[in-house]
Amino acid sequence: MPEQRSTWGAIGAIGGVYVAQSVIGGVTWTGLPGVLRAQELPLDQIGLVSLLVLPWALKFLWAPPVERFRLPDGGRDRSASIVLTGAAVVIAALIVVGLVGPFPVLPVLAILMVAAFATATVDIACDGYAVAALKNTRYGWGNAAQVGGAYLGSAIGGGLFLILVAHADWLSGTWVMALVIALLCLPFALLARRPKPVPRPHVPSLRAALGRPEVRQGLLVAALYVVAQKTAMGMFGPFFIDAGYDLARLGILSGVGGLTLGFLGAMLGGGAVRRFGARRVLVGAVALQSAVLAVVALSADDALLPAAMVAPPAMVASAAVMAFGFVALYGQFMSWSDPRQGGVDFTLFQCMDAAISMAAGTAAGFIAEHLGYGVFFGLACALSLAALPMIWRVGGVWPMENTR
Repeated sequence: MPEQRSTWGAIGAIGGVYVAQSVIGGVTWTGLPGVLRAQELPLDQIGLVSLLVLPWALKFLWAPPVERFRLPDGGRDRSASIVLTGAAVVIAALIVVGLVGPFPVLPVLAILMVAAFATATVDIACDGYAVAALKNTRYGWGNAAQVGGAYLGSAIGGGLFLILVAHADWLSGTWVMALVIALLCLPFALLARRPKPVPRPHVPSLRAALGRPEVRQGLLVAALYVVAQKTAMGMFGPFFIDAGYDLARLGILSGVGGLTLGFLGAMLGGGAVRRFGARRVLVGAVALQSAVLAVVALSADDALLPAAMVAPPAMVASAAVMAFGFVALYGQFMSWSDPRQGGVDFTLFQCMDAAISMAAGTAAGFIAEHLGYGVFFGLACALSLAALPMIWRVGGVWPMENTR
């Protein structure tokens, strides 16, 4: 029983950090684009927000030294120190962003880039801690905390934040987000201080990670899946605004709708993985996302259905489908990661995710601005469909049933 309580405590504390990370992600990916579009900023400039993924795409470069600092040979686990320092930087950045305001946009992006570097570093430590702390739990509830925490944080950062901005002001919204992040990180900081010093002869490195076939397979799967699922993600908010809705409604939909269906998608995904296996779940998620994108593409100019009718259900359906698939994908990432350097291995998978997301998001803003939503969502649908056979072939037979 004490061991079980300890496991649940670790899951709760880890989940808190994942929620906190996704709060700043929600502010960046849903909140800021919505605010900028409400002020009639062009879509190609809104697409520059995708550059804030850069630290997540490059964090593999500093993951090995972070892991070596976190897990010193013969010393205590320093995960708590890394999380506290990173959280302090993020909180300070949000306070400054609140004072600067949403305009001019370049200083805001520069400050949020600092926050993104800090958040990415915290993620290295948290993922590494989770891989080792939950290695005997088959990662089932750990993945639920990771994916569910991401949707809860996105609902707070993309939903509550927009509601605060709409009904109060930009300063109130950003400062409340800073307070929320501080509270969410405290449980992990307290829990992670408990481990005693242990010998650790293994030296975390990128060479050790890339030398393992599981890691190489995971990188390819991540690239294919992100192209299929995330290409259109950053344009759903602007599409919703251009369909005639305001920031408050975008905030409510992103918060309540995205959170509810995101959790539902995660739970359904976990059950489907146990029944059908990870590869079938991923292919099924891509097929569902393709259907959503096709409907949006055909309705962008009110051809099939009015855009105002399609935009709300499309946003929440896309969130649910992504959660459905990412439970399977992240479970595999953890099972493929070496507990002796979990922060390095898992970081490589996430960097592939971030690099593809950044490239796709930047191109998305340009295409949508100059060719229109119909062409953009049609191209996103075509990419998703093209990825289907490749994900099936590269996936092989994944032993997901034995790892969850």
